[in-house]
Amino acid sequence: MPVDWERVRGEFPALANWTFLNTATFGQLPRRAVEAVGRHFAHRDELACDDFLDWFDDADEIRGLVARLVHCGAADVAFVPNAASALGMLMGGLDWRSGDRVVALEHEFPNNLYYPAFAERHGVEFIETPWERFYDALHPRTRLVLMSTANYMTGFQPPLEEVGRALRERGILFYLDGTQSVGAVRIDVGAVQPDLFAAHAYKWLLSPTGAGFLYVSPRTRGWLQPNVIGWRSDRRWRSVNALHHGAPEFVEAAEKYEGGMLNFPPLYAMGASLELIHELGPEAIERRVLELARRIEEILIRAGGQIAHPGSHIVAARFEGRDPACIAAALKRSRVLVSARHGRLRVSAHFYNNEADLERLEQGLLRALAAGA
Repeated sequence: MPVDWERVRGEFPALANWTFLNTATFGQLPRRAVEAVGRHFAHRDELACDDFLDWFDDADEIRGLVARLVHCGAADVAFVPNAASALGMLMGGLDWRSGDRVVALEHEFPNNLYYPAFAERHGVEFIETPWERFYDALHPRTRLVLMSTANYMTGFQPPLEEVGRALRERGILFYLDGTQSVGAVRIDVGAVQPDLFAAHAYKWLLSPTGAGFLYVSPRTRGWLQPNVIGWRSDRRWRSVNALHHGAPEFVEAAEKYEGGMLNFPPLYAMGASLELIHELGPEAIERRVLELARRIEEILIRAGGQIAHPGSHIVAARFEGRDPACIAAALKRSRVLVSARHGRLRVSAHFYNNEADLERLEQGLLRALAAGA
């Protein structure tokens, strides 16, 4: 049965006041996510937090929703507050040797640039390469490749299954950041087989900041040690009446990387948003998002824009001789929200957008350009 997208749009109160085409910066929260947080706080008051262990059962259900979305086992999923924390876990867990190489694509999100550059103090060589020369950068000392499912500036989407296969053949670790894709387009970590796959859920997964997850492959869990050790690090952590004292015995599941108490309010919100995504269907969402993106491309081209990577769900365009920050500011004055990133105007629609939003985008864009923005 076709999705009633206009009914779904009613879940998002912010859309009543703004033409919001900026999900690549922040996703909007559905009402049910806010209500889930409210129920959690009301429940705390009702039982004075006496049932806090039951909250972890709820977390395991959310873990299952994540696993279902990205096609892995629930045991492969750990919760993280953001993608930077996930990358730090990996970078801090490697025994770096002088001459090791880390490779990232050029123009990556700073998460994938700052930490490897910081690791150069260990004698690690950090290479940023355009996609066209990516495979040439993989020499025998390459330890790790850092990549995003979609580039935040341009929308470029590398062929992930091809990359994953090539890196496995070479014995190179593969860290993949899905923050700019998961929730908009489908991804199958079982097919890509990264060693770690992280996503901060505040964009396309329509969650608050502080809600995120990390997939850790079984082979990686065999050697990667947790770098946060807390009361939940020991496998007997549920025995709160007599917690184990001494060296912790880790479980095999990815939850061993969580360490301590979880940030439950954002997790409950993420769980509600994941339920909505599963109700609508990831395939239907992807189809809707890409349909809107193609119409946005047409609008930007008609206005004189040059699309960076046609076909992506993130549409970025240059306007010759124009400052995209000035265009974005002019659009904001018309209550149309987009963003400017490194010389490009970036427009990012989610399933909650509609054709009327795109009409307001085109009208506002033409006015802005005519006014000299």
